[in-house]
Amino acid sequence: MFAPSVSWVEKIVRPVAVYFFLLLTFRISGKRELSQATLFDLLILLLVSNVVQNAMIGNKDDSVGGAAAGVVTLLVLSFVLNQVTSRSRRARHLLEGSPTLLVYRGQVIDASMKKENVARNDLLTALREQGVASIAEVRYAVLELDGQISVIKDDAATPNSRDGCVTAEILEQAPITPEELYLRPGEAAAPRA
Repeated sequence: MFAPSVSWVEKIVRPVAVYFFLLLTFRISGKRELSQATLFDLLILLLVSNVVQNAMIGNKDDSVGGAAAGVVTLLVLSFVLNQVTSRSRRARHLLEGSPTLLVYRGQVIDASMKKENVARNDLLTALREQGVASIAEVRYAVLELDGQISVIKDDAATPNSRDGCVTAEILEQAPITPEELYLRPGEAAAPRA
């Protein structure tokens, strides 16, 4: 009842292997898929969990100890990965991805929209939901890691400094020169020679 029918090492290795397989699978599926969960997506999630259960537990093991070992392994793995991603930008980018700039100063970045498979209608819907009437009103629209679109309006109240909430990592995606990154609304860049 309490002892698993497979080795303790196997009880630890199986959940780790399944975790990384699912992490890779969901990373490949894209950010927008995470935010647009439908009934079909819920069914897929339930079926995937049922399918991988046997791979994680192994040999029809229904012992309490085996289940506990799997749960503890997943919790420890989650804790370790959270620690790693909070300390390393490279690990965070590899495991979680990075936010994607979709609109910069009223201009839609079509390459980013295409790369992230974001339909223009989805962008416009997100803008309307945040009270934006025109793309021209948008300083930044960012596709976040969870698939949601964050919008920062182009108004005087919006901070425009290097310590704003739109990080350099996101702004590096803007189709502009580094000098233009932190211009105030209405400011023009110095003429190029």
